[in-house]
Amino acid sequence: MSKSVERVRQAAVAAGLDIEIRQMADSTHTAEDAAVQCGVTVAQIVKSLVFQGADSNSLYLFLVSGPRKLDLDKAAKLTGEPLHRADPKYVRKETGFAIGGVSPLGHLIEIQTYADESLMQFDIVWAAAGGTNFVFPCEPHRLATAAKAHIADITI
Repeated sequence: MSKSVERVRQAAVAAGLDIEIRQMADSTHTAEDAAVQCGVTVAQIVKSLVFQGADSNSLYLFLVSGPRKLDLDKAAKLTGEPLHRADPKYVRKETGFAIGGVSPLGHLIEIQTYADESLMQFDIVWAAAGGTNFVFPCEPHRLATAAKAHIADITI
């Protein structure tokens, strides 16, 4: 198991989450790929989107349902600053995760996190576990709590 996947496992344990990290046979890099591998709808896949504050350079994590898109205006109101997509190399350096494997848990830094309210309608959602073919299922409210995410309307 890679260091980043192990970090997710340890973060889940520390947050009181009992998760089963699964390694899929093929990539779960995109929400569509993950849905096929997990045998669920794309809407049950949690996309972990990392954006950077234009003023503070702080990173922000947005947990969004697979087919939805982050509404940058809504997100900027929550963070208090304009946002732009963070550079993948910077994301990896700061969070410890490569794009496509960014997990809601286990970041190297404290990262302000927001979860879209649309995820809360499901019994189970699937999130990245630190690698491009590692995922875990979780009840969405428990995931938001473990990730210290603010639940809000953040999508289009």
